[in-house]
Amino acid sequence: MKLISPWLSLVVTLVTIPHTALAAMPKSEILLAKLNTEYGLQVSRITNNDVYNNQPLLTQSGIYFTKEVQTDGQSQTDLAFYDFSNQQVVNLTNTAVSEYSPTLTPNGEALSAIVVEADGKQKLWQYPFAHNVTPSRIFEWIEPVGYHAWGAKDDMVMFILGEPHTLQYTQVAAAKPKVVAEHIGRTLTYNHALAAYTFSYNKAQQHWLASYDPQKNTVTDLFRLPQHVQDYAFKDTNTVIYAVDNRVYQRQLTNPEQVSLWLDLTPYCDSNITRMSYLNEQLAFVCAI
Repeated sequence: MKLISPWLSLVVTLVTIPHTALAAMPKSEILLAKLNTEYGLQVSRITNNDVYNNQPLLTQSGIYFTKEVQTDGQSQTDLAFYDFSNQQVVNLTNTAVSEYSPTLTPNGEALSAIVVEADGKQKLWQYPFAHNVTPSRIFEWIEPVGYHAWGAKDDMVMFILGEPHTLQYTQVAAAKPKVVAEHIGRTLTYNHALAAYTFSYNKAQQHWLASYDPQKNTVTDLFRLPQHVQDYAFKDTNTVIYAVDNRVYQRQLTNPEQVSLWLDLTPYCDSNITRMSYLNEQLAFVCAI
């Protein structure tokens, strides 16, 4: 499993993948909204809409994402990159197995991602940017991993598949995860201002945004999310954004009762907006087809 050379020069989810090849996945496309340009809001498509494109990660140089690849009527996923410099998409991986959920490691020297290995097990790998360093598993035995988020001290939380799905925390060196929440959603983040992770989970038939403080080993409910919403992102350390249908709303952690419409993206997505990634007055978002 190696990254191909172009990179080196530089609500159906995938967590239930049982094999390395699947029937066609739900179609979705990734769009990029540029805010506050001289022409106002500008939105462009960075992928086509004939396959599954999802899990965007917005960076200074471009957007990492998960892309469906179809061969002989079967599908798998590769890691891909949309380069701002030339407005082109390249596949970063080209293997017989599926990779998804690209995430920058804290030192910025690699991508971490979930790999559905040949035996169907879902494990966490890292893909160094340096061409002379080979990809490797981060954890040999922890699985099945669906999603993950890095913390500030070489630690992380992971979405571990099961009945129910659980949020598990570990120091990377220790590799001994502990369960901190159950019935969780698929979005995981680390908030530096809170010095805590954020996630969503179901409690008493309600879906809540919550935080986990690894130092105190405590879970704190932040506010209740709208029904069916499990995807969210942060504009800044205090502002949460999420979509209801094709409109994006925002709330402050310090004043969660006040909800305001931030962006109406109806002209650009006539179905549902799911995952989002925000950075520097730009929003990458997924529109289901």
